[in-house]
Amino acid sequence: MAGLGPAAEPRPLLVKIVMAGESCVGKTSIVRRYTEPDSPAAGSPATSYMATIGIDFKVKPVMFNDTRVKLQIWDTAGQERFHTLSTSYFRGAQGFVLVYDITNLKSFQSITIWINDIYEKAGDEVDVILLGNKCDKESERVVPKQKGEKLAWEYGMPFFETSAKENVNIEHAFSVLTKEILEKKSGVLHDLDVVSLNETKKRTCCAF
Repeated sequence: MAGLGPAAEPRPLLVKIVMAGESCVGKTSIVRRYTEPDSPAAGSPATSYMATIGIDFKVKPVMFNDTRVKLQIWDTAGQERFHTLSTSYFRGAQGFVLVYDITNLKSFQSITIWINDIYEKAGDEVDVILLGNKCDKESERVVPKQKGEKLAWEYGMPFFETSAKENVNIEHAFSVLTKEILEKKSGVLHDLDVVSLNETKKRTCCAF
């Protein structure tokens, strides 16, 4: 009698990550730098991206400790008129990449508003990293690195200064976020090759 053959390879874990932050801080450039590493350098004339209109997402397959993972990275619009639409995609996310522009003080000052939106829509148990983007523009800096570090420390989240143009800390930042999410494995779903726009995430009765 013939054997049953090798067991089917398990489906990859599906992890939903959402980019958040004001318009024009570089969220789309960061996503494209991470998911399309062979494309022209983000920020060059060949890749001058328009502001995201509404919502877009990219998929990035990765390996983590011999586990296949499919990162579903949602790129939300930062403009105020799209705010309700953007935050509606926060539900069901396991991780957030919160971005400000080191050359734009307003984008940094709005971070606490975005953090409150994240906690309200996705729960305060989700993993969040804070990125101070465009660190290649040191001569135009208006937000000191220490301010970003202090804010991240207050909220207990990892902090990196990044540059999509120069590819600084992009891969590392996503690796740290993915590691934190998978170490929890809270709410991580097996991939059914279905994009769900209405995911919900249960919070425990004792969540603070």
